[in-house]
Amino acid sequence: MCRWIAYTGPSLQLDELLIKPTHSLMTQSRHARESTFSINADGYGVGWYTSSSASPGVYHETRPAWNDENLRSLASHLSSPLFMSHIRAATSVVSRTNCHPFTCDNWMFQHNGAIGGFDEIRHTLDEAIDPRVYAQKRGCTDSETMFGLCLTEGLRDDPPGAIARMIRRVEGAREAAGVEPPFNMTVAISDGTTLWAARYGSAGDGPSLYHTANRAALDQASARAGVIEAASTIVVSEPLDDCGRHWVEVPGGHWLQAVGDEVGVSPLPAG
Repeated sequence: MCRWIAYTGPSLQLDELLIKPTHSLMTQSRHARESTFSINADGYGVGWYTSSSASPGVYHETRPAWNDENLRSLASHLSSPLFMSHIRAATSVVSRTNCHPFTCDNWMFQHNGAIGGFDEIRHTLDEAIDPRVYAQKRGCTDSETMFGLCLTEGLRDDPPGAIARMIRRVEGAREAAGVEPPFNMTVAISDGTTLWAARYGSAGDGPSLYHTANRAALDQASARAGVIEAASTIVVSEPLDDCGRHWVEVPGGHWLQAVGDEVGVSPLPAG
């Protein structure tokens, strides 16, 4: 499974989270601890918002994150008040079009997990995507199909409800096709102002997901504590340090909403 991170708060240089922490996303690309794959080498992506545009900027690459010098340069020069990054362990073709995060207008989306039996129900799910949304689809992943379904199901007006309705549609297609492998996911979604995330598993809690528990997300021993601005929230697939008090696990079947350091976690709606 893939790993990802999302940040909301005062403008922050990207390398403060992507590269510098003791268990940064860069480190996780080679040594993930809470994933079915310890190596995430099938590409990566970064997406960020700035005041210059409502639409996010994105950078995608198919090389492993640790093997692209451009990432270190980019992350040490870019600052953003809301950004995401994703390292990929592929379940489909390795290509830039399949690297997260995905975007549509001002929206950005990234995913970890898999729709069990996706090849059997891909056509059914893609047919359910609004044609105007589907026209902007470029890749072939279950992740991008999920994003298209969320947009179709009312993401712009009701993000938690749209996520829940997407889950219900996927589960309905799996049931109709008699698919046995489960649907597992964590997702991060943003409109450039608010960050939403969710965790779900059809046969359990789903992939791991955490958010920061205090105002300094990084281990004192790493000398990174205090670098992160006070009014921020970091959401991660797995913690960036070994200090348990810095992190709160998001329960399975729940969604999270964060703006700066204001964060709330609730059960996913019925759909």
